[in-house]
Amino acid sequence: MTASATVENPEWVDPEAVFVAWERSAQDIFWLDAGPHATAGWSWIGTGAVTSVDVVAGRTAGGGATTAAFAGPLAGGWVGWMPYDQAAARAGAPAREEPGLAEGRWMSVESAVGFDHAARRVWIRAAPDDVDVLADTLHRASQPAPPRPAPPSRARARHTPERYRQLIEACRDAIREGDAYQLCLTTRFEVDDVEDAASVYRRLRSSAPVHHGGFVRIGGTSLLSASPEQFLGVAGGRVRTRPIKGTRPRGATPLADRTLAAELAADTKERAENVMIVDLMRNDLSRVCEPGSVVVEHLLDVETYSTVHQLVSTVSGRLRPAVTVGDLWAATFPAGSMTGAPKLSAMTLLHALEGAPRGVYSGAFGWVGADGSLDLAMTIRSIVLTGTCAYVGAGGGITWRSRADAEVAEVGIKARGPLAALGATLPAGW
Repeated sequence: MTASATVENPEWVDPEAVFVAWERSAQDIFWLDAGPHATAGWSWIGTGAVTSVDVVAGRTAGGGATTAAFAGPLAGGWVGWMPYDQAAARAGAPAREEPGLAEGRWMSVESAVGFDHAARRVWIRAAPDDVDVLADTLHRASQPAPPRPAPPSRARARHTPERYRQLIEACRDAIREGDAYQLCLTTRFEVDDVEDAASVYRRLRSSAPVHHGGFVRIGGTSLLSASPEQFLGVAGGRVRTRPIKGTRPRGATPLADRTLAAELAADTKERAENVMIVDLMRNDLSRVCEPGSVVVEHLLDVETYSTVHQLVSTVSGRLRPAVTVGDLWAATFPAGSMTGAPKLSAMTLLHALEGAPRGVYSGAFGWVGADGSLDLAMTIRSIVLTGTCAYVGAGGGITWRSRADAEVAEVGIKARGPLAALGATLPAGW
């Protein structure tokens, strides 16, 4: 962002109200959303101009201290996403790229409103001539009515549950043969006649609040995400990743909920799967970090969200000087939590088994700052909407100990929330 002015809004405004007031008049727009009840962190709503991914990739990664003048770390830069298939191809795996969505899509941030949830302060950053216009938008923003329920429908599945079970067994065969240790097998659910992406996202965030939610519309395609997984965060020269492997649904009663969380924490298969991905991410980060600086900050923590319990670990390292954002992506993307291990062998096997592109699903989205800081989430628990056609990807990590029925059920757990926001139910058997 160049030639920008920064002013503080005199009062707190609900980000949802600002989004509803701004979205209909904007072509390319983003809302990086800390959640409807956030008491910490930042949300940003803004617009920008479509830019080349090469511009973003060429930025030196690292980041400095938080910019005090504008509401947190995103003091200018880019917002967008990277799809899975192109990254898999660049890593040397065979790939089928999604027509029209093969390339990453990014916009340079030109006008933005930042929301500091802890301090309850709102900042406007835009070209001087646009600041008053945005201030007026915030002044006029009023709490919107709840979005209307979506008309009911039933999603189409890329694979039947029976076929997915067969693919699970094929994964286990590959693991038995020593071709992989773990494989993240995925599928897709599609919904037609979807209208009003903004209302879909409002329903999604209401039912599945998370710390890395987001609505990003670039070039006529919208990404709507309730992602609970941070892929990469960079600040002050340090890079951090927080892979998720291991899922349980929330319980119907407090006792059932605690039991499910304890079961997840103790599950041998889930723990082994998580540790394998931690080792993979340690290896990936070591390619761009100072020797000896890569550490496991947290291992096998249970984190609880509105619909699921997740098993989460945290790995970090200190970046070497002059590492670019593109270098960091080349070393780590696609994320090991969405491929399996070893990564290249896993991607090659999954290409043959899944038989179709993943597209934006299992890629990454978020922001890259002008100072080289960044925050990218995994594109999971997400909806990709082009025109009136939407899809939801879902999958799970397969190990030798995997049980087919449990893995099919886990896919259903993960897909159910995004599909509900579309008004769709899972096909029979899922």
